[in-house]
Amino acid sequence: MSGDADRTGDTAGGGSDDDARDPAEIADEIQRPVLLFDGVCNLCNRSLRLLVKFDHAGRFRFAPLQSPVGKELLTRHGLDSDYFDSIVLIDGDDYYTKSEAALRVCRELDGPLPLLYALMAVPEGVRDRVYDFVGDHRYQVFGRKEACPVPDEELRQRFLERSLD
Repeated sequence: MSGDADRTGDTAGGGSDDDARDPAEIADEIQRPVLLFDGVCNLCNRSLRLLVKFDHAGRFRFAPLQSPVGKELLTRHGLDSDYFDSIVLIDGDDYYTKSEAALRVCRELDGPLPLLYALMAVPEGVRDRVYDFVGDHRYQVFGRKEACPVPDEELRQRFLERSLD
């Protein structure tokens, strides 16, 4: 397996020179769906660990919204590079935020989580109000880190950038 395949999301594995690579170069090579998340949010970090447990095929790659690659992907999709109010699912040229991003991710997972996709029948405004309520209180309920924590090895292999090594 080559280090380049790691960074594009085609395979999992180590690589420690990503911190020297241009975020635009990494973004150009992405070939799998990427989930951008709030790297300092404890709820987001716990959810990411759960997602990995139910993504047996390794379909998704990850990047903190605050990371250089995260900011590059936000900008490429017309979002403010300081947009931290929602997870963002990047899938090819398309992107999804809030409840739609979460439910689209659930649809692709193993186990019972794809059943949650049925919530797409709930009007988006209602779903997003619930999403926003949880998001508005996530730091008070779940806490936050001062910086993105270094993930364990299993999770780290799924990140677009390996600058956390």
